[in-house]
Amino acid sequence: MGGPAEGFEHARRADGSVVITHHGRVAATLRGSRAAEFLAEVEDDPQLVMARWTGNYRRGNERVARQHPRNRR
Repeated sequence: MGGPAEGFEHARRADGSVVITHHGRVAATLRGSRAAEFLAEVEDDPQLVMARWTGNYRRGNERVARQHPRNRR
């Protein structure tokens, strides 16, 4: 399984939107109710929450799963 999520940062903009970056590159921009929901949730485990909101939480084990005999074709 992959290691812990890292390299994520978020910034709240003056217009209320939230920009999530991963290693300096924009990974997601949230606006309106989604931005508010994210800000309420991000306090728990910031790196994991940002990884989940950007879709990067699945990284790490896809290659291993692809090589499993059950998944070969």
